Amino acid sequence: MPQIKKKGTSGQAKNYITRTQAVRKLQISLPDFRRLCIFKGIYPREPRNKKKAAKNSTPATTFYYTKDIQYLLHEPLLQKFRDHKALSKKISRALGRGEVGDAARLEKTQTPRLTLDHVIKERYPTFVDALRDLDDALSMLFLFANLPSTAAVPPKTIERCQRLCLEFEHYLIISHSLRKSFLSIKGIYYQATIQGQDVLWLVPYKFVQRITSDVDFRIMGTFIEFYTTLLGFVNFRLYTSLGLVYPPKFNAASDEQGGELGAFTLEGRNVGFGSQEIEASIAPAQISNEPAPEVQAKVDSIAKVSEPEGEDAVAETQDGEEVSDKIDTFEAAAPDADILPQPQFSGNEVATLFAPYTIYLSRETPRAPLEFLLRSFGCKRIGWDAVLGDGAFTNNEADTSITHQIVDRPALPADALPAVPETKDGDAQPGVRPGSRVPGRTYIQPQWVWDCINAGKLLRPDIYAPGATLPPHLSPWVQQKKGQYDPTAPLAEQEREGEAEEVEEESDVEGEEEQEAGVADVDDNAAEEEASDEEMNDLGAADGMRVAGSSDEESDEEDEEAGDNEWAGVEEPEEEDSDDEDEAEKARKQHQAELEAEAAGLPYNANENGKGKKAGKKQPSEAKKRATKKRREEEEELERQKMMMSRKKRKVLDKMIYSNRKRDEEAEKLRSKRRKIEKEAAKKATK
Repeated sequence: MPQIKKKGTSGQAKNYITRTQAVRKLQISLPDFRRLCIFKGIYPREPRNKKKAAKNSTPATTFYYTKDIQYLLHEPLLQKFRDHKALSKKISRALGRGEVGDAARLEKTQTPRLTLDHVIKERYPTFVDALRDLDDALSMLFLFANLPSTAAVPPKTIERCQRLCLEFEHYLIISHSLRKSFLSIKGIYYQATIQGQDVLWLVPYKFVQRITSDVDFRIMGTFIEFYTTLLGFVNFRLYTSLGLVYPPKFNAASDEQGGELGAFTLEGRNVGFGSQEIEASIAPAQISNEPAPEVQAKVDSIAKVSEPEGEDAVAETQDGEEVSDKIDTFEAAAPDADILPQPQFSGNEVATLFAPYTIYLSRETPRAPLEFLLRSFGCKRIGWDAVLGDGAFTNNEADTSITHQIVDRPALPADALPAVPETKDGDAQPGVRPGSRVPGRTYIQPQWVWDCINAGKLLRPDIYAPGATLPPHLSPWVQQKKGQYDPTAPLAEQEREGEAEEVEEESDVEGEEEQEAGVADVDDNAAEEEASDEEMNDLGAADGMRVAGSSDEESDEEDEEAGDNEWAGVEEPEEEDSDDEDEAEKARKQHQAELEAEAAGLPYNANENGKGKKAGKKQPSEAKKRATKKRREEEEELERQKMMMSRKKRKVLDKMIYSNRKRDEEAEKLRSKRRKIEKEAAKKATK
């Protein structure tokens, strides 16, 4: 007879373990268990059947894999946690005895130091694995670099985060690895390509941050402790791959004056290799963004062998066709096909985007992101006012070498500008008057820098002039799909067939209705004025103020005549007969008009020949008729196709049609808004 299997010893009951059981098995406290799980990358799991995993236990609990907890039994950090617990007992015992000096000596000399180097090597066996997990690390470190120092966030942590982030930005600047950036409500998004891996992170705006009490900074501090170690390893590997010394030299005096990026000095590993020669020696073409440089070298050698002889950029093939070095563009085979991804520009072109310019940042512009972006794309000469910090190319706004100035204020009249302060001698201080413009200099808004980077080329600066309405700032990571509204494309290319004519007809009908409503309002006002005049005349008559030949006398005469007719008693039947004859004549004419309209194949409009009545509706245009006919034919064809489908496929098709219809309605609403805005702008331009 086989042995009976005991309940709870196999299956999910064995594969999962509760958090309480894990803490007891590891013999550490709950906060230490949380720190250990964050360091090792172990997270709670959700079993398929909680009842079986909990062995019929009803309370809600957190589960972990049993193998993960067994893996933690051999972690060297456990011994550090136990040493720290033993030290805390010794310190509390010394304080209980009143031995404050011994307690301070124990805390200073015997505190265990946690090192996470072995954890980084275990979790990221290759450098590419570390780059793939760098998104969250950079977002968290840039967040803590902008936080104010409190009891929960010590200043040493903030300083370390700032230094690591600035070192990482220096690598992106010198390697030209930055690709795209986007301004959002949350902050500024950046994307860089490092050894073939795309890294995307978020940097918050430099506003005053308020620390709330509902955020557990102990857990976030644990993540920061791990991420700082990770980014330190990554920065070391990146710097050494370019032949640079890590860490770079740090100037504390410049950092205290707000130098930020300017407080670091990069140096090469070779003797006599200065920081000024680094960027000249490391060209963008020499920087490899591929994970395997040996493979890339072999590919380049094969490409050189396969190239035809000759130094000309354009060569002739055997068929007589010309081959050029221009970038090929891929076009869709069918009009309804998806948009094919186009080839990007080379790193040399984008890396030197702002190289030939000297750019000055006004005081109201965000200096830190603009400096980082401009330096990443080749600009070597960036100036700003001395109040923004140290490290500028020039602090003089009147410098003649400045070609572009970034401002974020509209153009003000001369009367609204403040006066220039004077020196002790009575002369005006040298420089540019606030709000004035230097001839020969291009003034632009900060969005120009972001749009040029995302477009990969220099855009027209007049569109981004101070005070001008800026174009929409769109995310560079959103790919436009067919049927969706594209704010960059012309409105005529996105409209469906007959949409513009329908909108024009609706606007014409609305305009006619408004005009008729205005005429009706005028008639009502005139009638009210006449009624008010009659009331005034009646009041005047009551007061004995009658004038000869006035309307009151005429009305009295009419009343007398009406009284005579009433006494005659002969006229009323004749008037009723005439009214019946008029109604019969109207009915006969209406019947004749209906017959004529039916013979001509047109709809009958009873008000088209009426006098003083509302005109009929405008006939639909040919484009609208064609669009309606085409839409009806497509619906009929779709219904015929649905008849041949199964019930399951028909439901899926109905869901697709519903979602497409909702998408088209949203796109049509956005197009109508844009159409109104363009019409208003055209009216203002004509005025």
